[in-house]
Amino acid sequence: MTRKERTLVLFLRFNAVVLLTALVPAVMPLGWMAAIHRALGLGELPEGLIVSYLTRSLSAMYAMHGALVYFVSLDVRRYLPVARCLAWLDVVFGGSMLLLDASVGMPILWTVCEGPVVSAIGVTILALARRLDA
Repeated sequence: MTRKERTLVLFLRFNAVVLLTALVPAVMPLGWMAAIHRALGLGELPEGLIVSYLTRSLSAMYAMHGALVYFVSLDVRRYLPVARCLAWLDVVFGGSMLLLDASVGMPILWTVCEGPVVSAIGVTILALARRLDA
């Protein structure tokens, strides 16, 4: 494995591990979620089945994305087109989240961190993937 491949693999795996931590909120008690929600300054977590469903399913989707990113990192040459696709999805998703966060009035720190960071991860993966072609 070349140094350029190793750099992409390490970045993908770091990203995968961060995403896989979403397994924790997928199974944590709703009371803990409510406490975290308050601690973030977001007020009281609304009650209802849909809130529990959406918080857990979204966390599970992030973790599933992390598992896929990790799988891609196992053979970056073979799965380079998939890595690029995931990277472009990150760029678009990050931009969408920035617009969504701003439009619903999320706290400014949340708004400037979530979407832009996701997009930056995508741009970084694209740049590292491009280096493999050179």
